[in-house]
Amino acid sequence: MTARISRIFSFQAGVYFTDTFRMNSYDMDMSFNVETESINDQNVAIDRVKYFLQECLTDSILVCQQEKTAIEKYINADIKVCTLPEDPYDQIIAIMLIAKVNAIMEEKLVLTDITITSRLSDDVYCAHSLDEHMGPFIDPGWWNDSSTKMASVAPVSKAKKIVKLIKSSTSWEDIGLVWEDSLPMQSNASSEIVFVHFDNKPENNS
Repeated sequence: MTARISRIFSFQAGVYFTDTFRMNSYDMDMSFNVETESINDQNVAIDRVKYFLQECLTDSILVCQQEKTAIEKYINADIKVCTLPEDPYDQIIAIMLIAKVNAIMEEKLVLTDITITSRLSDDVYCAHSLDEHMGPFIDPGWWNDSSTKMASVAPVSKAKKIVKLIKSSTSWEDIGLVWEDSLPMQSNASSEIVFVHFDNKPENNS
């Protein structure tokens, strides 16, 4: 029988709709199936989710990937950007999180259900399950990447120096959030081989 757990998360980010920018805060209830017996890996999986929400999405701008002018403006201002295939309504954020959170947990835990609400949603809660249609996120994108990446890289002009369009993602190894079987083996045993010769001849005392 698969164990199930749930946890409440929150983060704050900006949302951009055509010619409109607003700050928003999100509260989410996530339910998971536990697919590993390793307590370490279970903890790492949850910590990866926390890191993605708190260090990546927090203080970023959620924006449709078609809003290229706005994206360029925010990137030039050195603001983190999360690009989405559609405008950042709560339902789109919920589906994105199901895809991305499952990608970064790499089947140690599986996010099956999410309920999300935000300050701008007027107390309306949006629910989505893994077995429901993934909408625009059925197509491959950064949301299928197990790294901390949260935006698509578009070809840009070198003259505009938008090479920093999307900052390089942090590796899980750099922040110590790796799976148990990826940890280096630790042993105090010496690698030196010592040959010992035992002389069984009786000692001659004469």
